Amino acid sequence: MSVSTAYSISLPPWLVGELPGLPRRLESHQEQMGLVNRLADRNWREGNGGPFAAIVVDHATGELVSVGVNVVLSTGISSAHAEVTALALAQQRLDAWDLGDGRDLALVVNWRPCVQCYGATMWSGVRHLVVAGDGPELERLTGFDEGPMVPDWAEQFERRGIEVVQDVGRADALAVYAAYGSANVTVYNARGGS
Repeated sequence: MSVSTAYSISLPPWLVGELPGLPRRLESHQEQMGLVNRLADRNWREGNGGPFAAIVVDHATGELVSVGVNVVLSTGISSAHAEVTALALAQQRLDAWDLGDGRDLALVVNWRPCVQCYGATMWSGVRHLVVAGDGPELERLTGFDEGPMVPDWAEQFERRGIEVVQDVGRADALAVYAAYGSANVTVYNARGGS
């Protein structure tokens, strides 16, 4: 048996094709989340993974730094979540593992991060986290197991200097999850559990 020595996560071709047409700046949280929800809806319909998307933006100017969608199914890599993809592409673009070193960046994502992305977000260096919502609706509508999140998750971010803004574009995010949940799709919980 040979041992793998590298892995990579790439944006799907449909999103790479859209990148030149995306706005360079998204000045409000509503504009930012509008893009995230649109990309999340298209992503699951294209079959790449779950109905999740994330972007990294400059908090002050709204400049778009990176875009990510969930590509678990298309890559076969369980950690290829939207947040991880967007954060890694921002780190690559800026040549910095610490996105908070001299920068004021925000991660915008269409729900509270799962347990994996919670840590990835906290350790990335972003200074702001903007989410569409928090609560059991995502799991109920989609069947995903988001893991055992601590009740004071937002306060834990705030204690570490990461501002949390919630309930931006919530209704649109829930509509994406409802569409996903009513479709014939693969819910890729480990060992098929829920």
